[in-house]
Amino acid sequence: MFEAMVKHGILIAVGTLIVIVLGIVAALKIPVQMIPDLEVRTISIRTNWPGATPQDVEKEILIEQEEHLRSVRGLQRFVSSASFGRAQVELEFPFGINLNDTLIEVINALSRVPSYPHNVDEPRIYATSFSANSFMYFRVMPLQGNPRNLDMIPMQDFIRDHVAVRMETVPGVSEISVYGGAERQIQILVDPARLAERNLTVAQVRHAIQQRNRDVSGGEIESGKRRYLLRTIGRVRDVEDLKEVIVDHQGDALTRLGEIAEIRLGHFEITRYSYTDGNPVIGMSVRRQAGSNVIDIKRAMMPEVEAINEEVLRPAGMQMFLVADDVGYVEASIHNVWTNLLIGAVLASTVMFLFLRTGRVTLIGVMGIPICTIAAFMGLILAGSTINVISLAGVAFAIGMTLDNSIVVLESIELSWRKGLDRWQAAVDGARKVWPAVLASTLTTVLVFVPIVFIAEEAGQLYSDVAIAISASIIASMLVAIEVIPAAAAHVFSGSRERRSANRVGWKEFMIKRVEWIVGARMHQLGVIAVVIGICGAIIVYLTPPAEYLPEGEEPKLFASMSPPTGYNLETMTRIGHEVQAYFIPFLEHNPNQFDRGETKVPAMAYFNLSIQATRLRIIAQPKDPKHIKPLMDAVDRKYQRYVGMRSFVSRGSIITSNSGGTRSINLDILGPSLQTIYAVATRAESRAKEIFEKPRVRSQPASLTLSQPLIEIRPNWERLAQSGISNADMGFTIAALTDGAFVDEFFLEDDKIDIYLYSSAGNNASLESLDSLPVYTPTNAVVPLASLARIVESVDTSNIRRVDGKRTVTLNIIPPDNIALETGLEIVKRDVVTYLQDSGAVPSNVKIIISGASDQLQATRESLAANYLVALVIR
Repeated sequence: MFEAMVKHGILIAVGTLIVIVLGIVAALKIPVQMIPDLEVRTISIRTNWPGATPQDVEKEILIEQEEHLRSVRGLQRFVSSASFGRAQVELEFPFGINLNDTLIEVINALSRVPSYPHNVDEPRIYATSFSANSFMYFRVMPLQGNPRNLDMIPMQDFIRDHVAVRMETVPGVSEISVYGGAERQIQILVDPARLAERNLTVAQVRHAIQQRNRDVSGGEIESGKRRYLLRTIGRVRDVEDLKEVIVDHQGDALTRLGEIAEIRLGHFEITRYSYTDGNPVIGMSVRRQAGSNVIDIKRAMMPEVEAINEEVLRPAGMQMFLVADDVGYVEASIHNVWTNLLIGAVLASTVMFLFLRTGRVTLIGVMGIPICTIAAFMGLILAGSTINVISLAGVAFAIGMTLDNSIVVLESIELSWRKGLDRWQAAVDGARKVWPAVLASTLTTVLVFVPIVFIAEEAGQLYSDVAIAISASIIASMLVAIEVIPAAAAHVFSGSRERRSANRVGWKEFMIKRVEWIVGARMHQLGVIAVVIGICGAIIVYLTPPAEYLPEGEEPKLFASMSPPTGYNLETMTRIGHEVQAYFIPFLEHNPNQFDRGETKVPAMAYFNLSIQATRLRIIAQPKDPKHIKPLMDAVDRKYQRYVGMRSFVSRGSIITSNSGGTRSINLDILGPSLQTIYAVATRAESRAKEIFEKPRVRSQPASLTLSQPLIEIRPNWERLAQSGISNADMGFTIAALTDGAFVDEFFLEDDKIDIYLYSSAGNNASLESLDSLPVYTPTNAVVPLASLARIVESVDTSNIRRVDGKRTVTLNIIPPDNIALETGLEIVKRDVVTYLQDSGAVPSNVKIIISGASDQLQATRESLAANYLVALVIR
């Protein structure tokens, strides 16, 4: 075999070139992205119920859904939350689930929920992983100077219908999310005085609209040779049509909706404001399909964005621009890896030359580096992997390892040649002597890396690409060493046959004598073995550093949120948000050198995104100089700390996990039957964590740990209601309609479905002070104040309810300081937080504290690695 390969060197060269060409083609076709695609094992369910309180959402939606979802096979844990107008459930499954079958089971479980209250949207089901998160972020804002005086709030539907749908046609895009602004809404503003004049109730108005706004199919009818479809048309077509709806009739007198109400096309109540660099905007984010190429998506997206600007947005007085994307970070990371790869190749070649002392032989040895690098890409594409930061790191790691086989074969060939064989015979004899050892070494090395591919946890999914790249490179290096190297060496070896190591001088002589002394006596051998084992054991016991779960994978981007005390409204948070924004906006114009010279306290920023909600203020920003990310985080944190009573959390972006310290978060799930009790325990645990760590990052879910959300309870006087002929449902609808608005029906404007809401003539600006005197018309032809029909009680409750496995829960995310490893931090939290609180009696017997998060994943990964490590030892 070796004789044939040496004699047919040209065929070997041609074959090698073919492999190189195929490998380059494969490398160009592999998708490029930030990190490997992670297995989807979390299914989220979102259910919207506009206007509903968290307490009603929990009782009417969450508890019903949990009852049926808990029976889904393989379910490990489910986390649900109820907030104002929304229910969300996250189902966590083990690694290796069949996603399609699981989704079918989840859908079937939800279909068994008997019913939902009126006006509850259909549950929406999502299945995704962190690796598929949004990677491009756009903003839509008015043109410079806002020549059309546009209000961006009602533009959400326009952008979703005319912009997002076009962007979703770009190859590789899976979803375009639109946020900011508000959806359109048909608003019917009834005048209570006119209702009273015509002896009408709010419930009658709703009933009239619902009965009128219907199309009814009548089947089909035949006439002669033709068949006709039959429909009764009743649905309103436009706002003017809605005004003609007959609400009541008394003899020949008709009361139309337009006579008792103002009808207009408006938008839902504002719940969120979005700003970029101080300008009001509508935000858009791009998600990619699994296995797609983020660089290709961006290249295709930008021309489409420019076309949308020219054809859709600028004629409407708006423009869209790219704020941030991860593509630049991917390209920079790939460039850095390629640079390091080239540096590694040069260093490896230099070291090889220092030992071989001949340029031609060194050239033969290093020719395998590009071949093995290309083989790594072929291995990745055959395994269905992608080019990403982690897989390229594996390619870089493999450079030095791929030279081992070449060095062994070259040394063997050189030894045969110096014994007097001609260069052809030396090439054959040298390769024949060592190929079994090369094969054995290659297989054992590959088999050590292969078990990483079978680790189910996220760590295995992330770093399996490293194992694939290294294994493919090493296998290629074996083939190069026993096929290409002998053929090349047969054409290169010539000149003096004197051994380079003939004169034993200096350190070589010293090392040879030490080896001779070790192998010269059995006691020496056993002694050396014992010393080595002892040193290794001591290193493992005393010098092994504490474990982290995963590297942070940090990028120069900050995410900072600030939560107010429960009960703050959007107006108050907007005022605070504008103050924060006004403070940071000037630094967009600064130069990074100004901060370096100490002229400013805040680094220059590339962009500044601000999102304002009643429950949270959130900043996403990036410094112009990446090394200023820590000072920028400190500057934002200092600004947040100036607002007394606020709870703030500042974190750095991560390419590995979520942007809230996910790889280092120690989660405490505090479960119990009473919110007041678990809030008290969570508050004590949070305080204790801040005592034992120096400046830890601690966040609670929900953000507020107090029952301080103001709540108005309308407690009807049932006797008065019965005497007045009002049902409880009509009473609740009337109060909702005359205060914050109540859903009536749906209106079709062309192909868009728009909700119809009923308000009082004051809109949704009813005040607490006017609630007592709210006029309620009764079926007994009387108009009475609300206070005569019900008792108005002011109390407090929570604005967000979190449940884990069906029990009310508070989750604390404790992220230790950077100088404390996750493993060490976990031990400190167990000892000085959980055990301390339990021993001190701060945890009632009906409250449980469960540790989860990255610490759980660390333990699971460690167990998997331990089993695979034993397998690797046996293989070796």
